[in-house]
Amino acid sequence: MSDDQKHYERKLMFEHPVFEQLCQQAMKDAQKMRNDDLAYSLMALVKLGVSQRSRVVQTLMRVIQEHLNDFDEKSLSVLANCLNDMDSDKNADALKAGLRLLVETQIPKIKNVVALQTMMRCIGKDAPVSLKRKLEHKALSMLSQFSLPNSQYMFTTLAAMDFNSSTLLDACSSKIIGNNCNIYYWRQAHRVCHLPQSFYSRQEKIILESGIHAPLITSLRLRWGARPTIVLFLGLFGDLGLRHAGLMDAFAEKVTETSESLTLRDVINILKSYSLLNHLPKDQKQQFLESLSSVFETYLPKILPTELLRGVYSFCVLGCFPQASLDKLLQEEILNELLLPDQKTHGANERILHYINLCLELDHSASTTAATVTSAKPSFSPSMTVNPIVLSALKRSLGDEVCQQGVLLQSDYFIDFQITLDKDRKIVLQSQSEENIQTEDFQRVAVLCAPVSAFCLGTTHPKGKLAMKIRHLTAIGYSVVLVPAQEFEKLQDDEQVQFLKNRIFAEPEPAMAAINQGI
Repeated sequence: MSDDQKHYERKLMFEHPVFEQLCQQAMKDAQKMRNDDLAYSLMALVKLGVSQRSRVVQTLMRVIQEHLNDFDEKSLSVLANCLNDMDSDKNADALKAGLRLLVETQIPKIKNVVALQTMMRCIGKDAPVSLKRKLEHKALSMLSQFSLPNSQYMFTTLAAMDFNSSTLLDACSSKIIGNNCNIYYWRQAHRVCHLPQSFYSRQEKIILESGIHAPLITSLRLRWGARPTIVLFLGLFGDLGLRHAGLMDAFAEKVTETSESLTLRDVINILKSYSLLNHLPKDQKQQFLESLSSVFETYLPKILPTELLRGVYSFCVLGCFPQASLDKLLQEEILNELLLPDQKTHGANERILHYINLCLELDHSASTTAATVTSAKPSFSPSMTVNPIVLSALKRSLGDEVCQQGVLLQSDYFIDFQITLDKDRKIVLQSQSEENIQTEDFQRVAVLCAPVSAFCLGTTHPKGKLAMKIRHLTAIGYSVVLVPAQEFEKLQDDEQVQFLKNRIFAEPEPAMAAINQGI
């Protein structure tokens, strides 16, 4: 049912002349009810949306507290499920505390996986680690009973407990991967893609090893009717940061062949995914972009300003500048609407316009309209914190006074460390000596420390925003050294020094430009 339909159905029940009488009878007979009837009655009232402060709900909770020690596994499971949907109050908190104590004594008696997982979810993030460990050991002892849905559900169950059990997650991952042919792959991907960031290694393992992308590519090649499913998956993969080149290349080929059937929503979502993941097909880059821009421009007469803004931004991130779309965006009434001070999206729109402006100035300098995208200085400021581990490694590599820390450029791009080399890239120059040297006689090196979130999952392939930054720094004369912070911190001290020296003193790789373009 839709939310409106649910609300209407509940309203009919609440207004029924017998409903109040039923609640009165429930309060009267509460002491006589069996334990499972108490649990199911409370759950029914909560699911119906009866106020938690109502007499009937509070009465049932007090009676349940009195009989809690006599609840069996099934009744405890129903109660735990019910408490998950209840707000904090005196009786609810007392029930949760009592349930935690009871669960600890009942663990050896639990025989049902669903009941175990329900109780695991109910104890919550604040439960003692000792209790979480006991539940983990119980789950491991029941692994042979786990069905495929049980294995999937264990990921979100552990997330609800805020407990990252490597052993249990690895066992569940193996079961999911081994049974991939028996699962609806879109459900699997959707569940895995929405886990907390602390579970990313498991996300990567399941998605990359289970081959959930294979049915997508197959269905794509068999019929273009699978397009909505593929677009949905590209969105999920974009949220996760998973760049599957095979799927994206195959889909780009289909888009190029039959772009006229794409809706505006399709085009915007496709642009968002490809720009976010910094990917363009190897052999049909120009054809793919031209197909998308051609379809996008057919919707210009009726497009909303926010849709236009996000579409043009995605094109710019990919290094494409459709003139008709840019002309539409640059119209005064469009810009005024996007920058209305009372809009919730004012700040976000301002940032996006700033980056579009940079793209037009640095990537598309031939454009005569580059400077008119936005005249106002954006009100946001980037993080100014530098990575202390990389700083220490740079000092060991080059000395204490040879790099500038935390350089903020006029474009608002932040450079963690700036180093100046002679034109042959062999000698490090003191930063203060640059003023007396001709520009062509030295080379500025920008060392960028990027977090794991700036790369596509499981790779060092930069996402769109980082790739755009590298492209722009290169355009204004910098040689960019990219340091994946998480991987760098795992290196030994001597390995860190060697890593930095190899990249700082090496000639810029020709492939870097291609990588930045997502090829």
